[in-house]
Amino acid sequence: MRVIAITNQKGGVGKTTVAMNLAAGLARRASVVVVDLDPQSSATQWATAGTKAFPATVKQLRLGVVLPDLRKEFRAFDYIVLDCPPSVDTRAAMFALLTCDIALIPVLPSPVDLWASLRLPQEIDEVRKRCSNLRAFLLLNQIEARSALSAAMQEALAEFGLPVLQTSIRRRSIYKTAALEGVSVFQMGARGQAAAAEIEAIIQEIVTS
Repeated sequence: MRVIAITNQKGGVGKTTVAMNLAAGLARRASVVVVDLDPQSSATQWATAGTKAFPATVKQLRLGVVLPDLRKEFRAFDYIVLDCPPSVDTRAAMFALLTCDIALIPVLPSPVDLWASLRLPQEIDEVRKRCSNLRAFLLLNQIEARSALSAAMQEALAEFGLPVLQTSIRRRSIYKTAALEGVSVFQMGARGQAAAAEIEAIIQEIVTS
């Protein structure tokens, strides 16, 4: 079993989009549950929005006084994908980091957005004092086609001190369409092929490498 947390203290960076499509890609090879930790319940709403069954199980979870043992509670699954809230809810976000094997951090291609996320490396360093095997990666999201990263962007990325995935996610309307239809890009045929290839490449980098 592997636990993958999709996290960032900043809202609006595409955490749920990444979580749901990553889970759908993983579900093509193993059993997957998405644990919806976000009070906005975006993953839960996504999975129930369409007429087709979403390929991964989605479970909403609100943390009580006693923190759950996710590996025990979801032991029937090969992968647990955590869709995290912004870390204004620090308890849920820290719980996710302490539980996961891999932290995937979507960031937007803007230095301002990156700098708004700069607390995360400190949180990850704190968690690694207790969970030394935690792997964390930055994922550039909503990249414009044919755009080059500016020097300011490269400098902002360097401030994180975390590896950046070679694969990035382009700004594609198909991701929004998939959410509206309650499916993943893998279920959208030729329309979703390019997006599905991006998600598959991410899986190759973080899971099979």
